[in-house]
Amino acid sequence: MKLYSTPLSGHAHRVRLLLNMLQLDYQCIEAAAALRQQAEFRQLNPWQQIPVLVDDEVVIYDSNAILVYLVRRYAPDSHWLPDEPVAAAQVQLWLGKAAGEIRYGVGSARLIKQFHTPEDYASACSVAARFLPQMEAHLSTQRWLAGELPTIADLACYAYVACAPQGGISLQPWPAIRQWLAQVEALSGFEALPPLPLPEESENVSSR
Repeated sequence: MKLYSTPLSGHAHRVRLLLNMLQLDYQCIEAAAALRQQAEFRQLNPWQQIPVLVDDEVVIYDSNAILVYLVRRYAPDSHWLPDEPVAAAQVQLWLGKAAGEIRYGVGSARLIKQFHTPEDYASACSVAARFLPQMEAHLSTQRWLAGELPTIADLACYAYVACAPQGGISLQPWPAIRQWLAQVEALSGFEALPPLPLPEESENVSSR
């Protein structure tokens, strides 16, 4: 397998976590902005975004879709994507949160502060201010986002929430969220996002 990504992409990070935790061999190909402009990459993903997973003849380029694919193909009976209806629905709900409120809340704030992405900081803070109390309340009553065991929902939601302070959004008011982050970090196969680059380097490593 080949994974096109960049080190600081939260979207790619969730895929790397699952690959590690499933103990799957893969080649990581750094796909900085210049490579994503090339015609060869556009054939893999016309949206020119990362991550992209290439597994033999299969090409998948949405991070949450990649998570589903990896579990269904390589660990179909695992806890990562349960079949039980309520748990399965909860996984889908939190995958939606990862693509919605998390991406456009704490994720957007980080992109603006660290990579000067032209998004609306006030809107990002507003989304985060509405979402984080809801996530805190949810995690105050259960250990993981979608049941009694970790799932791909936890991996999908982790990176941008963990990096909220990089966008100027404190996690100090949210002890249940901080405890959940620590639990994800304690999973076998976890790898941390690398440190942020120097300011003059940031435009070359930013992702989606």
